[in-house]
Amino acid sequence: MSSEQTTTGPEAEPTPPSEPTPAAEPVSAAESSSGAAAEPVPVAEPSSGASPWAAPPAPPKDRRALRAALRRTAAVAVFAAVGAGVAYGITVPERTDIPGLSTEGDGRWTFPKLSPPALPAGAPLPQGPDNKDGTHYAQLTGLLVPAPQGAKADDAVKADKDGTVPVDSFLEEYAPEAREELKTSLEWDGLRQIVGRGWTMPDGTRTHVYLLRFHSSGFVDAFRGCDTNADLNGVSALDLDDVWSKTKNTQMNSTALDFPGAANFDGTYLSVYQEMKPVTGEEQTKVGCLRTGDVLGMVVQTRKGEVAPVPFHQTVILQSQLLS
Repeated sequence: MSSEQTTTGPEAEPTPPSEPTPAAEPVSAAESSSGAAAEPVPVAEPSSGASPWAAPPAPPKDRRALRAALRRTAAVAVFAAVGAGVAYGITVPERTDIPGLSTEGDGRWTFPKLSPPALPAGAPLPQGPDNKDGTHYAQLTGLLVPAPQGAKADDAVKADKDGTVPVDSFLEEYAPEAREELKTSLEWDGLRQIVGRGWTMPDGTRTHVYLLRFHSSGFVDAFRGCDTNADLNGVSALDLDDVWSKTKNTQMNSTALDFPGAANFDGTYLSVYQEMKPVTGEEQTKVGCLRTGDVLGMVVQTRKGEVAPVPFHQTVILQSQLLS
């Protein structure tokens, strides 16, 4: 065939052929893998049409900011866990913090968190430096130790809806022949009010707690209804609690006062007694007496067989803390 072009019109001027674009020199696989520097690959100039070259991939995002954010999040989580652990440690005291209670699973009861009642505006604390007689200005029922978990109310403590116990109902804790003399003593010894609370635990332990408010601390010391000579109903005789006596000498500041076996615990003088053996009948009785300022506290605990020392001492100490 002829390479000449046939035209019907005026002879067209031939268009000079465009110079071919030099192709990139291929890089052999051997050169690429050997680590030798390869010649740069030229990029063709874009034409008016679609580019024959694929668009280069977008550079990877900087992950440093993401890693820093993750580190900050992990640090916050760690500090939150540590803070929760510290809070738990504060709200759950070690067993060694309570005198005589130092081992796990020792039979103690679970009480609600103690919360003393609010004082009237301007009233001092019982142990405050401006309250030399230790007068309690808070509502007396608010100073009663609460019942532990699992307890059922004991109606033997005949308190009204405000927690107040009539004198005659309180004196039912004593032998019938001793009640008249004690009633006269309370009338003459400046008694102002009695409040009480009672409960029974699943193991049959009965606890009666009373708080007696007098006109001053001197009247509290004069009342002899809570000592070794107390003639309690159904109890032959009282003696010092031997377990309490052994622990108080090493864990409390002991003081004789007028009450044998008394111990000063956070400003409250505690005397703890137990029914002498052999006990009368099938039950044993233990009594805790707390004297602090103008208030006398009395914890009476009774159980078939023998009163467990740990929950009894626990109740006495918690009641002392509320009065201090």
